[in-house]
Amino acid sequence: MRAIYYIAQKELKDGLRNRWIIAITLIFALLSIGISWFGAAASGVIGFTSIPNTIFSLASLAVFIIPLISLLLAYDAIVGEDEDGTLLLLLTYPLSKMQLLLGKLAGHGLILGISTLLGFGSAALTIALFTDSVDLIMLSFAFARFILSATLLGEIFVSIAYFISVLASEKSKAAGMALISWFLFVFAFDLTLLGILVGTKGQLNPELFPYLLLLNPTDIFRLINLIGFEGNGSGLFVMASDIEFSIPVLFLMLFAWLLFPLILTLWIFKRRTI
Repeated sequence: MRAIYYIAQKELKDGLRNRWIIAITLIFALLSIGISWFGAAASGVIGFTSIPNTIFSLASLAVFIIPLISLLLAYDAIVGEDEDGTLLLLLTYPLSKMQLLLGKLAGHGLILGISTLLGFGSAALTIALFTDSVDLIMLSFAFARFILSATLLGEIFVSIAYFISVLASEKSKAAGMALISWFLFVFAFDLTLLGILVGTKGQLNPELFPYLLLLNPTDIFRLINLIGFEGNGSGLFVMASDIEFSIPVLFLMLFAWLLFPLILTLWIFKRRTI
């Protein structure tokens, strides 16, 4: 555990030194506060509208920006260390590859967790301070669920970034693979589902559809933040409005998505020649 702690501490210090935490926090804070107050500007409404509308808007934003930031944060975690020669140096210490990987995951998780809490939490604080007659209990619960699921989503894509990093032979290739992965998860998957719905003229088995959404962590994240509110989203998520999965089950699916690429990464990492 001590080795994992030191690696996590190193990654957190690197995040502070490279201004990652400050940059990510500012991005999240500016976007979340802006969406909270100007999200309904297109319909002629300025200011906070409602908690569901705010969470829907933030979730739609987060599925684009959090995976991209997470992949950029960690795509060179292994291949970059290997190119710089520091990976071989680290492994000369009494440190296993599993401990190194878990330490990096903990460090990057702290960076994302702190940034998400401060960034998106600032929107909740702003709403609580400057909005009259808002339900503070509902606001706290909705934002706590959102922040926790957003942090988990970030960790999932950090784990995917590690898988990319252990496969790639160069940082430039890892960067390209990271961008392709972001496109596939954020855009291509849902577009493919829409294409299937159009191609089958909406005759896709309604009992199968919710399980297809579980194949993409960004869709699980959106489902977590749509369940429990009236008017559950739009597009594909209208069809999932009566989904029978509970929030704990969806969180378990996020944890499964976190573990799957991490286990594959460790398996390949142990066989990688340094």
